[in-house]
Amino acid sequence: MKGFRQHSLRRDGIALTLHVQEGEGPLMLFQHGLCGDAAQPAAVFPHTSGVRLAVLECRGHGASEAGEPSAFSIATFADDVAAAIRTISDRPCVVGGISMGAAIAMRLAVTEPSLVRGLAIARPAWSFSAAPANMRPNLAVGERLRKPRTVGEAEAFAASETGRMLAAESPDNLKSLLSFFTREPRSVTAELLVRISGDGPGVTRAELAALRVPTLVIGNSEDHIHPLGLAREITDAIPAARFLEIPVKTRGKEAYESAFRAGLGTFLQEITP
Repeated sequence: MKGFRQHSLRRDGIALTLHVQEGEGPLMLFQHGLCGDAAQPAAVFPHTSGVRLAVLECRGHGASEAGEPSAFSIATFADDVAAAIRTISDRPCVVGGISMGAAIAMRLAVTEPSLVRGLAIARPAWSFSAAPANMRPNLAVGERLRKPRTVGEAEAFAASETGRMLAAESPDNLKSLLSFFTREPRSVTAELLVRISGDGPGVTRAELAALRVPTLVIGNSEDHIHPLGLAREITDAIPAARFLEIPVKTRGKEAYESAFRAGLGTFLQEITP
């Protein structure tokens, strides 16, 4: 990405790609969602906030190597992010993420509190439970991708009961899921979807209630995979959390991204010098 320096981080014998915005100033480690890459958080990051963006592309995402699929988990990804923070900073960072990235950030705030000075949880797909029902569409696609490729498989999913439900309730979710049918390598995509959909951040309500870092939780409605109720549940659990509802992406991507940037920018300016 333009304006970023790319680093290679070795973990368990594989190379992970870490993107760090050039310049000076405090850092925010802001993680992408399941089957995303560094471009996703970069699109909604407030680059004029005075805070620099860093993104570690998780195993099997972006330019990072996949390694052994059995290692795919939110816990492993959080450990990788912790290693990335220690590589690029000698002080705590603001940590956040979108969807899967939000789960990673929550886990890191609980397990590695000395690395986290602020927390941004955007469009969470998990709160305290593993394998939530809202992740079943991702699981269904992953299980299909474990099978040999067939002509019209994406169209068949779109025509299924789940596909029709998403088309009516959460068309942006459906668009993302259909893109996974052409994501390569197919086998890596399948394992990511199956294993992460059945996983969770591994944190409890009591552990979130013990957090004392400034926290922003961002959610939007009309989103089956990222229910607004989960965002509110997490906000209620963290004493220092504030909640921001932003426009639905399918009703206007520009309005969604603008509101996301503005809300995150205000938060960062308030908690960083």
